[in-house]
Amino acid sequence: MDLHVNYEDVDPYPVNVQVKKSADPDDRETWRVTKMKWAKKKDPETGKNVNDTTTIIYSPKVTVSGISEEAERYLLGSRSALGWIIDRYQVKKDKASGIVNDPNDWCDEVANPRYIVDLIAKVTRVAVETVRITDSLR
Repeated sequence: MDLHVNYEDVDPYPVNVQVKKSADPDDRETWRVTKMKWAKKKDPETGKNVNDTTTIIYSPKVTVSGISEEAERYLLGSRSALGWIIDRYQVKKDKASGIVNDPNDWCDEVANPRYIVDLIAKVTRVAVETVRITDSLR
């Protein structure tokens, strides 16, 4: 329970955060997210492109890789915790009201432009540890 309640305090999983050479890692704009997505890879059996759940295309400037494949096994309802983050942490505008939901606003509020990237690493840790705990109970 402590792992889930205090997820923001866990040691981040050692993901690889690659920033394009043309981007400045000290610039807040480098860390702005609009819509994340899984990287793609070829399925060896079908030859079709499928999600590579070890790599998130965070933005045109930032890629997060080295995510454990175990993390995908930890589900919140019908999708993984990281899948949930990819779906929810994007800039969206409500058509009816015109209200913009921008996850970057929270990054500004806590004065941490890397907050979402750090969250990905922490949620990966929680997912991997949860899968290991549940596997040990079998």
